[in-house]
Amino acid sequence: MPFAAGDRVLIVACADDPRAAGRTGRIVDAVPPGPLTGGRWTVHRIGPLIGPVLYTTEELRNL
Repeated sequence: MPFAAGDRVLIVACADDPRAAGRTGRIVDAVPPGPLTGGRWTVHRIGPLIGPVLYTTEELRNL
């Protein structure tokens, strides 16, 4: 599993919200993502005007 809950990550790209690219956030998921999220990770604490967003593993990097 590449990420764990609470991991700080760099968002290198974001198909759902391009404003998030280049920012950092924290992984919310305590378990690997499944079919409900389309295999995407939930990231929070990106910015004051950006809520939690779903990302593929390829869009994130560990810090």
